[in-house]
Amino acid sequence: MNVLFAVSECVPFIKTGGLADVAGALPKELKKLGTNVCVVMPKYGTIPQHYQDEMVLEKVIHVQVGWRRQYCGIETLTMDGVKYIFIDNEYYFKRDSLYGHYDDAERFAFFSRAVLEAIPFLENEPDIIHCHDWHTAMIPFLLRANYDMYDHIQTVFTIHNLQFQGIFPKSNLYELLNLNDYYFTTSQLEFYGNINFMKAALVSADKITTVSPTYRDEIQMPYYGESLDGLLRQRNQDLIGIVNGIDEEAYSPDVDQLISYPYSVEEIEGKYKNKKELQRYLELEENKDVPIISMVTRLTQQKGLDLVKHVFHETVNLGAQIVILGTGEYEFEQFFREMEDTYPQQVKAIIGFNEELAHKVYAGTDLFLMPSRFEPCGLGQLIALKYGTIPVVRETGGLNDTVKAYNEYSGEGNGFSFKNYNAHDMLHTLERAVSFYHQKDVWKKLMMDAMSQDYSWGQSAFKYNQLYSNLTSTPS
Repeated sequence: MNVLFAVSECVPFIKTGGLADVAGALPKELKKLGTNVCVVMPKYGTIPQHYQDEMVLEKVIHVQVGWRRQYCGIETLTMDGVKYIFIDNEYYFKRDSLYGHYDDAERFAFFSRAVLEAIPFLENEPDIIHCHDWHTAMIPFLLRANYDMYDHIQTVFTIHNLQFQGIFPKSNLYELLNLNDYYFTTSQLEFYGNINFMKAALVSADKITTVSPTYRDEIQMPYYGESLDGLLRQRNQDLIGIVNGIDEEAYSPDVDQLISYPYSVEEIEGKYKNKKELQRYLELEENKDVPIISMVTRLTQQKGLDLVKHVFHETVNLGAQIVILGTGEYEFEQFFREMEDTYPQQVKAIIGFNEELAHKVYAGTDLFLMPSRFEPCGLGQLIALKYGTIPVVRETGGLNDTVKAYNEYSGEGNGFSFKNYNAHDMLHTLERAVSFYHQKDVWKKLMMDAMSQDYSWGQSAFKYNQLYSNLTSTPS
């Protein structure tokens, strides 16, 4: 079974978010199950030079983008048994950042068309093309509209975040996609007078997946559905929720090269040493009995930061230290800087992102706060659990599927959670978590239970493999 993974970013080559982690880890796990996976992505100019030096130019073709006939280099690199295919066009991809450009519609229309035009030159023709988020969402649609010779190829589309859909003016239908008004209907690409790339995949892909079962259900409701809930309800039978995993080669405290003191369930002492080192590095009081609440996150409203802001002073009064690592909206960056100035002995805000420091925060803190307004899956809580840092989350999306509230009567659970999007519900849950932190036997058991669970991609990869097998065995 040959699967072509079409993505806009992938670890270790380039990363702006969780999609890159998925694209880096899932193909390797699928390979272990006997599925032949190739990953195709743009060749960005910001990919580290040592990877670019290893790429081999296989073929040069030209791709039609509206009236334009654009150069397309097909380059390859094999790593860990997975072949990576890079679509090269310096005009589109040699830029300082991946997204947010005035011509993103053109860039990813080119990429989508290039993936399909590259199929004859691949070592193995794919049985399935698995596309991810709006940047690749035109691929299933164009496949059905323009490529009759590939009718036998099945398509899977994964929604990583429904909020970002790729909505552009109608003129792009002709100017970029080489499509006519036949396709500009509410049952196809039309979306409130514009065209919608993500909608293209939702109407054309053979199967649609989301990155957690709860998110699958939520996006069929108006509150979470971003004006696509009606279409998603229509596709209900083809909509599947599979929770993400984490790459345990990258995130595992017993082998993590980015932390100073490796530790495990059997040898937990290293966690306390990492905590002390982090306190020293951040110039916080070195006290193992003071709980550290951390957030490693994009600083956006989606992540529930308006709740955090609303009860921040009360949270500090719980007697905890608070560590924030992330970058995002100016409002929140400025707020956390001000809170650090107000509470220099208790609060540290690192505005920016540093991968090594992120690992040190996961390893050296006690509680991981993730009160998201919505969360398709979330990797932060899974990494935190693996490192014995107990999550406090809102019961939404993947947070609801992966964090089970601690029950002091049965001793079951791996974290703390609250249901309503309410700042005082969050504060109450933090108070409860901190109270159990001071019960050392309870807390140690919580940590051990959290670290002992399987958060790897193994189970998820098995479900994706099952989905692929069902698709290829079903007549199209």
